[in-house]
Amino acid sequence: MAKKAMIEREKKRQRLVAKYAEKRAALKEVIKDESKPMEERFRASLKLAGLPRNSSPTRLHNRCQLTGRPHAYYRKLKVSRIMLRELGSHGQIPGMVKSSW
Repeated sequence: MAKKAMIEREKKRQRLVAKYAEKRAALKEVIKDESKPMEERFRASLKLAGLPRNSSPTRLHNRCQLTGRPHAYYRKLKVSRIMLRELGSHGQIPGMVKSSW
């Protein structure tokens, strides 16, 4: 049950990142613009801090799409090493053959 929850939580974070990406970029431009008055830049930084935490791209984490495992993640296949081995053993990954000796 916890595995599904972590996968859903990560999907929610991805949706929030996509939703607030433009707003975050616009606020960061105002903050970096030296020609703007200090008060306006400060207000922009407060607005940026007021956005949801999970809308920041740094909060995203690569997780296995099948188990939710965050470690030993293969980016191309979006699965962990454990699921890669299991799927390869069952012949469910095209072109992959698990060798054993």
